[in-house]
Amino acid sequence: MDYKIYGTETQFLELELDPKESAVAEAGAMMYKTSGVEMETIFGDGSQQQSSGFMSQLMGAGRRLITGESLFTTVFTQTGSGKGKVAFGAPFPGTILPISLSDYHGKLICQKDSFLAGAKGVEIGLHFQKKILTGLFGGEGFILQKLEGDGLVFVHMGGTVHKMELGIGETLHVDTGCLAAMTESVDYDIKRAGGIKTMLFGGEGFFFATLTGPGTVWLQSLPFSRLAGRMLAAAPGGGGRSQGEGSLLGGLGDIFGDSSR
Repeated sequence: MDYKIYGTETQFLELELDPKESAVAEAGAMMYKTSGVEMETIFGDGSQQQSSGFMSQLMGAGRRLITGESLFTTVFTQTGSGKGKVAFGAPFPGTILPISLSDYHGKLICQKDSFLAGAKGVEIGLHFQKKILTGLFGGEGFILQKLEGDGLVFVHMGGTVHKMELGIGETLHVDTGCLAAMTESVDYDIKRAGGIKTMLFGGEGFFFATLTGPGTVWLQSLPFSRLAGRMLAAAPGGGGRSQGEGSLLGGLGDIFGDSSR
């Protein structure tokens, strides 16, 4: 599957499909497509469609719902004689990362809502945190997203992405929200962030993640929760105050500019 990723801070992905070739994507993620590409909305992720039972499709859709995804995905198939194109936009500023699952033993563990698009047949499942404290304070809760298959997937991560290879027994301490993805061989746990004063006033939260190799991890510089928190804090209703868009009048400009007052 040929692809191009455009943009820097707010990226979008363009896939080039051969005749009869299909890709699956999140419902509502499409940006544009050529006329020969047909779209079909299905239950689940498309990996269950070969089964004759409706229950298997329903279970696949249910797994997606638990991970925060929609019950449905959309399959895009090139039905024309030539090549077709379909593009998908990222949901917030960050990086679209192409990953071949076959390079990582067919499995990738990532944060919820990170899957953007991929080859049809990729299974989107659940990965449960077995340790209670890790599930409670690990940033993503008990449930992470598990991508399985041998095809190409495109995941979206906030801000800039940094890939790191951990050796056997090598441990990395990471802010819980900055862990974007990891291979299954990486051991994921949490650790208290220093003493009481550091936990309360350090601004880094009560816990951070401990990642122990061997394996590969992907870190994101701007988790969506951090971005949303800053936006909420800056909003007038969330404790922030209007800056008047640089106007010298500031709040007075808002009063005179509002005809309803």
